[in-house]
Amino acid sequence: MNYDVIIVASGKGIRANLGYNKAFYQMKDGRTVLEHAASLFNMDKDCRKIIIVTGEDCIPAVNRSDKTVVVKGGEERTDSVRNGLKEVTADYVLIHDAARPFLHPETLELLKQKVYETGAAIPGKKATDTIKIIDGDKIIRTIDRRTVFLAETPQGFKTDLIRECYRKSDGIRFTDEASLVEAAGYTVSIVEDIHDNRKLTLEEDFIGI
Repeated sequence: MNYDVIIVASGKGIRANLGYNKAFYQMKDGRTVLEHAASLFNMDKDCRKIIIVTGEDCIPAVNRSDKTVVVKGGEERTDSVRNGLKEVTADYVLIHDAARPFLHPETLELLKQKVYETGAAIPGKKATDTIKIIDGDKIIRTIDRRTVFLAETPQGFKTDLIRECYRKSDGIRFTDEASLVEAAGYTVSIVEDIHDNRKLTLEEDFIGI
């Protein structure tokens, strides 16, 4: 499956307390979080184009490969992805968080296969804790954790499908692309990710990496 990948790297890193875009945090090996997030796609022969979406002031700091295209980000995530989609030329597209630098090759391969089979798929972790639905500080009900997955990226789609969903979204903000596709009435599949694919968000997430 040939595809393009959009890597969203427009975050301000406010919760990480870095004072700058967390995608450009330098990890122990000297490479940035963004470079780690892009590295697997750089090595994947099926990946045709890596579209980095970031703030205008960060564009000069992006380390480019032959596959790299850099695009100015938008005000919100949905705006940034919309900008990235303008550069997609492959039949399939993956959309990945720059703040997830630990994506495992096995997870990527499972995802690609599922996207090819179904047209829309994401990786996710099975919930291990008991899940409570609350109203204020009161528990309303308990959900069977066997039915709960924690959504991750990259999220993959047929390019025509995700573009159609963005056209229909009418400016509504979504926290991930799967939610956008679901809201448009399409089914999104999930593959279980058993590997470390955590998102770097808080200050303590950057300790020791």
